[in-house]
Amino acid sequence: MTGTPDDDAVARRPDARFPPAPHEPRPSGEPRGAGAAGVITLDFALHQGGFVLELRERIDARVVALFGPSGAGKTTVLESIAGLRRPRRGVIRIGVRTLFDAEAGVDVPCHRRRIGYVPQDLALFPHMNVRRNILYGAGAGPGGGFEHVIALLELGPLLDRGVAGLSGGERQRVALARALAASPALLLLDEPLAALDATLRSRILPYLERIRDELSTPMLYVSHAEAEVRALADWVVVLDAGRVVRSGAGL
Repeated sequence: MTGTPDDDAVARRPDARFPPAPHEPRPSGEPRGAGAAGVITLDFALHQGGFVLELRERIDARVVALFGPSGAGKTTVLESIAGLRRPRRGVIRIGVRTLFDAEAGVDVPCHRRRIGYVPQDLALFPHMNVRRNILYGAGAGPGGGFEHVIALLELGPLLDRGVAGLSGGERQRVALARALAASPALLLLDEPLAALDATLRSRILPYLERIRDELSTPMLYVSHAEAEVRALADWVVVLDAGRVVRSGAGL
């Protein structure tokens, strides 16, 4: 979705989805690892022209699917959590960390939210090879987490290749690795399999299941595909025209 400069939902700079390099140090006392994420609180309203998105959700689940027709507001939810759009009112909280609170004047910058975001267009850097793309997400450089992600997504043989020559499935795995490289508190996936054919989708889905099961990284997953939602999600929020029409376990 795009907005105008007068909208409350002002999209921030195009590169705001990425952390700066080198990565800023984690604030003192902030929990490490995805397991500290806990309950996800999405209680906010966002206005964009004539479109209004309203949520009042408090969810304790490993994988939350956002499901619904095009234009329902699913991507806008992810962008609001990532800090790319600013709600008019309300609160966004991951566990005990408040990312946005309109009344309290809290609006944590994108690069300090510890959010891993894989947008629909993947946004890989064409001038960087696979290794450098992933390390850009890590910011501070490789470590144990980097090696674990590379092994988990089976990217070792691709590290020195340019991204232009990768297949769709390989590019998807690189985008996932970059989002995971900084050990995010929450992973946002915007229709990660939509651009792939059925064969590639069946190959990538097990990697998403590995992320869920081995890394225990909480995920918000946007999808139009019921089979993906049933395979991955343990909580589903169904959106239509900016409103929650159903929220519960499974479809």
